[in-house]
Amino acid sequence: MNAIVFRIWVFFFLSASVGYSQTETPIAIGVDITKKTGPMRPIWAWFGYDEPNYTYMKDGKKLLSELAKLSPVPVNVRAHSLLVTGDGTPALKWGSTNAYTEDAAGKPVYDWTIIDKIFDTYIERGMKPIAQIGFMPEALSTHPTPYRHNWSPGNQYNDIYTGWAYPPKDYKKWSELVYQWVRHSVSRYGQKEVESWYWELWNEPNIGYWKGTTEEYIKLYDYTADAVRRALPTAKIGGPEVTGPAWDKSATFLKTFLDHIVSGKNYATGQTGAPLDFITFHAKGEPKVVNGAVQMNMGKQLRDIDEGFKIVASYPSLKQLPIIIGESDPEGCAACSEDFHPQNAYRNGTMYSSYTAASFARKYDLATARGVNLLGAVTWAFEFEDQPWFRGFRDLATNGVDKPVLNVFRMFGLMTGNRVAVTPGTAYDYATIRDKSVRAEPDINALASTDARSAAIMVWNYHDDTVPAPDSPVTVTINGIPGRRAQLVHYRIDNQFSNAYEVWKKMGSPQKPTPAQVTELEKAGQLQPMGNPTSIAVENGRTTVSFRLPRQGVSLLKVTWL
Repeated sequence: MNAIVFRIWVFFFLSASVGYSQTETPIAIGVDITKKTGPMRPIWAWFGYDEPNYTYMKDGKKLLSELAKLSPVPVNVRAHSLLVTGDGTPALKWGSTNAYTEDAAGKPVYDWTIIDKIFDTYIERGMKPIAQIGFMPEALSTHPTPYRHNWSPGNQYNDIYTGWAYPPKDYKKWSELVYQWVRHSVSRYGQKEVESWYWELWNEPNIGYWKGTTEEYIKLYDYTADAVRRALPTAKIGGPEVTGPAWDKSATFLKTFLDHIVSGKNYATGQTGAPLDFITFHAKGEPKVVNGAVQMNMGKQLRDIDEGFKIVASYPSLKQLPIIIGESDPEGCAACSEDFHPQNAYRNGTMYSSYTAASFARKYDLATARGVNLLGAVTWAFEFEDQPWFRGFRDLATNGVDKPVLNVFRMFGLMTGNRVAVTPGTAYDYATIRDKSVRAEPDINALASTDARSAAIMVWNYHDDTVPAPDSPVTVTINGIPGRRAQLVHYRIDNQFSNAYEVWKKMGSPQKPTPAQVTELEKAGQLQPMGNPTSIAVENGRTTVSFRLPRQGVSLLKVTWL
């Protein structure tokens, strides 16, 4: 059998096995594993959340264990409110550690008990804290009353910005707090361990999270960076975690901060500039409801990312610093459930997983196009303790059961080595989606990687609109495979596979599932293959895999040489 006849035979055999009609034209995707395009850097292995006290609770510890297990590298974790005053009782968009109080004479009292409990939970799992230095302790706040907020999803978002968001009344006391925290961390975990962390200042200081001016933030940064480096000269310190660089006010804040880093007078030392080991900003999409259906806006998120990269690239002395997108999500408020925000109804099902697959692939492309050093992109989603099942929060699991989106990260965990060249299926690339989002034909494309013994190809069928659509026939041709046979495992996320939400709905959407139902849901929440591993023929280094991919579905083809 010659090569051409063989390929035709394979195509029709596989087409028949997945139910192709001879009148359908498959979406053709090409992968060449001999053409490496860059390292498969695990920019996805970064997660964060508002409520730090969930970290050591039952479902929090379970989810962190799962995140650590799915990643071939240590997972980085970022949490808010690590210096907030309070007794550690969690609530939506609230957390506290009581790390700093003052006695009757105004002398500092440090208590690391709750922070240690949080960081111990990470370290026990081989994870790395992104140690967020904030927010302002009550005793140091220039505007301490009111301090504790009692926000709920139906309230105004601005209700959360209370006394913790203000500058310190004493910058030297703040600096000493930071110094003592870093020194304590070195004493508890060792210098080598703490050197591997990322210390950062605050969160989104260009909006309500910071009630001071831009210059006051810069002053706080100078005192903070100086304290971190005095405590541990080899520590990594960064910022400023602004949100939305495509927004003029945010871009101005970021540029003002970077100008200061390069040439400003340091408030703490009097010298020129300030230490900066990595640069952070946030990027968010903006879904809305259109004609009764949710319409995503991936383009907005990519524009934020691209503008942030563009700004960083404009500073020659800073261009190669690592960039961490400190929050990188389809929209802005993880704790805003779909009960009050119907545009967030995408979060329980496969829209969230397909969006995640398609958007992360374009983050690699944007970084390459701008020539910047993208280290990580934090998915700002975790879990919410003691909430109704599948309430529509932006979380990775509900009541200890994984949502479909978590399985995309399990897929990413199977992609190692180097990224390789992909010939696209439909006519989308990073620039098209950045400028127009995905509003015409679906985005059916792939991200591929290879190591010494295997290749992994992630294929998605994404569209901004959550409306029904037929499955799409797809063929993936892989070139460069050594030998004559390989093994294929086909993993899938859709309404039938790797989807606890669909199973829960078929149960009748129980809010008090039985132990047997919980076990079934936990199993359904894991990444599932479509059948058993199969042996596939390789002809002249090439093989073709054909299948049908539902709208908002994601496949991972794991090919191992035999």
